Amino acid sequence: MTAARIGLAAAATGTAIAMVAGAWPTAASTAHLQPAATACAIAHGTADAACTPGALNPSVTQETIHSTICVTGWTATIRPPASYTTALKNRQKIPYGEADIPNSELEEDHLIPLELGGAPRDPDNLWPEPRTSAGTTDSGEAAEDKDREETALKVQVCRGDITLDEAQQQILADWTH
Repeated sequence: MTAARIGLAAAATGTAIAMVAGAWPTAASTAHLQPAATACAIAHGTADAACTPGALNPSVTQETIHSTICVTGWTATIRPPASYTTALKNRQKIPYGEADIPNSELEEDHLIPLELGGAPRDPDNLWPEPRTSAGTTDSGEAAEDKDREETALKVQVCRGDITLDEAQQQILADWTH
């Protein structure tokens, strides 16, 4: 892999998250990093931190939020294409034990969302999160619920109520195990 990795301690969960400096890894360059079959688990709608630790976009910092995440439409400029996320979802849903769940009932979600400075293409930051329609999570534990929390945290960051780091730590605390 050509990108340098810097481990950051995620205090809220004790989970390590990776920040990529330089070029984003590709599916080919990170295929060896994918967990073995059935090695990952979803518990109460949360990602397995050992399989999906999260990764940050180095272009998004507390100093750059007003030219990045707080700009309406900015995430659309960095969102990976469906062809990338669908292929990754098809690979990741096997170790997560979701091989029999239709893709339409799973969202290949950014653990640390783009709107909070998550890495767009790093497989460490993407996971096959169940939607409510999958019927595998309880109320409050599906992709749609995480989406609402992401939006609320982004609003708080952009208003200056909380820091970007605090929002990222909250996501990790709430959506990994």
